[in-house]
Amino acid sequence: MRSTMARICDITGKTSQVGGRYSNRTRATQFNPTGKTRRQPNLQRRRIFVAELGKTITASVSVKGMRHIKKNGAYATLKKAGLI
Repeated sequence: MRSTMARICDITGKTSQVGGRYSNRTRATQFNPTGKTRRQPNLQRRRIFVAELGKTITASVSVKGMRHIKKNGAYATLKKAGLI
């Protein structure tokens, strides 16, 4: 788990992105400024049991990161991410 409280996935490193808002009115006009919006990653706080170590690790993981854990196993994924 990282020491800061930033919204960053511990497995994949996903962070927030800045993107443009989209208005349906944009289709009807040539120029329609709507501003910027910040898109956050889908982070979940999860307790992950690592069978090889016999202990539980708490991590802030995106849903894509949880799919990595399901596919590759908890120990291999957490070790590659540097959490073990």
